[in-house]
Amino acid sequence: MTMAEEDASKKKLIILIAAAVIGLIIVGAVVFFIFLSGDGGEDEGKIVDNSIDENASAANYVPMSKPFIFNVIEGKRNRTVQIKVQLMVSNARNEELARKHIPLLESALLKVFVAATAKQLRSPEGKSELRKTALVEVNEATNRLEGQALIHAVLFTGFVLQ
Repeated sequence: MTMAEEDASKKKLIILIAAAVIGLIIVGAVVFFIFLSGDGGEDEGKIVDNSIDENASAANYVPMSKPFIFNVIEGKRNRTVQIKVQLMVSNARNEELARKHIPLLESALLKVFVAATAKQLRSPEGKSELRKTALVEVNEATNRLEGQALIHAVLFTGFVLQ
């Protein structure tokens, strides 16, 4: 491989990583506005109580303690993938239960991630599908133990494919 080809390859990788980061920021903003902002129509003209209520529905985030690192095969090459994940739950009680079951949740997430293909990990649609599949798996796991689905969303806060 010539020096020019290596430079072009590095530039493509940087552009791909930048696009993935921008995509994650956009997804995070959309999730924020969809799930955390109210429609405002019902509260117009009313005094809103902003005090914290432990039983009220609010988004809480449970970070996985370490990123998921695994390999995928693309053609004849092994690619290393690193995904940082946070789980969105609806209230403090679900956050407590999710933290209690982090080893189970990590196992369920890893099962989903290692089944992904390099093609799926490269496309925004594939990543979205991966998040949905991961959500189903973690909620099936918590449903078996706690009798309820605890997780509202699986969020990728870091995503690298090398």
